Amino acid sequence: MSAANTHRVVIRRKKAHHGPHYGGSWKIAYADFITAMMAFFLVMWLLSIIPRENLKGIAEYFRMPLAVALTTGPNNSANTSAVPGGGADPIRNDGDVRRADGNRVRPQETDSERRDRIRLENLKRKLDNLIETNPVLKAFRPQLLLDITSEGLRIQIIDNQNRPMFATGSATVQPYMRDILRELGPLLNELPNRISIAGHTDAVQYARGERAYSNWELSADRANASRQELVAGGLQEGKVMRIMGLASSMSLVKDDPYAAVNRRISLVVLNERTQRRIEEENAAAAGVTPMSSEEIIQAARGQAAPSGAPAAASAAAPAGQTQVAGAGS
Repeated sequence: MSAANTHRVVIRRKKAHHGPHYGGSWKIAYADFITAMMAFFLVMWLLSIIPRENLKGIAEYFRMPLAVALTTGPNNSANTSAVPGGGADPIRNDGDVRRADGNRVRPQETDSERRDRIRLENLKRKLDNLIETNPVLKAFRPQLLLDITSEGLRIQIIDNQNRPMFATGSATVQPYMRDILRELGPLLNELPNRISIAGHTDAVQYARGERAYSNWELSADRANASRQELVAGGLQEGKVMRIMGLASSMSLVKDDPYAAVNRRISLVVLNERTQRRIEEENAAAAGVTPMSSEEIIQAARGQAAPSGAPAAASAAAPAGQTQVAGAGS
């Protein structure tokens, strides 16, 4: 066989190499990024057009858990704001709002109480505006706290370490505290609501403890001194319903009972419900004593009580002293 027939032909085929196939996943990631940026700029634009006074409600919505806002938080569903605790109250039942603890039941607000609440809210806004515009009050804005409580509109004037409201250990009103109270006096006459004044101190005790003059007497004296300054500023004398001295029993800062801010005066413009409750409790207490005024006088003089009077009332007082049944020291 010839050599030409034994020759082997080899054909080499070059294989084409293609780059790795990544697919379109990068497009999805890029689209998500663009969507997130659009949402971010949309939120920023909305925040820029919202009035500044409404931003606080939005901040509270993100700061407070919804469950707290619906139950015990200050921004519950009864609030007029649409954001905090929004939606229908799930605890509403047959005209009553039952709190989550199951113990307290608050009757539905009547028309009169609703109008009273609106008046107090309007007064709070007016006081806020006055504090911002009045040069006397604006200088002490950090020491003035305004809020709506279950009893009404509360105005707290808190102490400052560098600017105390009263002289140390006494009820002598400092000049700037006098200016604040006399500015507030005329404004409190605009509503028919009466006022409750409470004095608070820190936990620093007098050297002789509570056996002599103590924080209880001091807080009550400071509350009464505040009443006198309010009246001097133009407050009607009959507006004050009660004065209380609470010493350090209700500290504003629980962790530090010696803090300066615990020394404060609380003025509460009472709402109708609280004022009516106080009046009803006082009327009920007036009917507890079964003795007439004449019988009480006779018992105080040591004379025998008429038949039917309690035996304790017929006891004669010691020589040189008087005794009144049911009276405290």
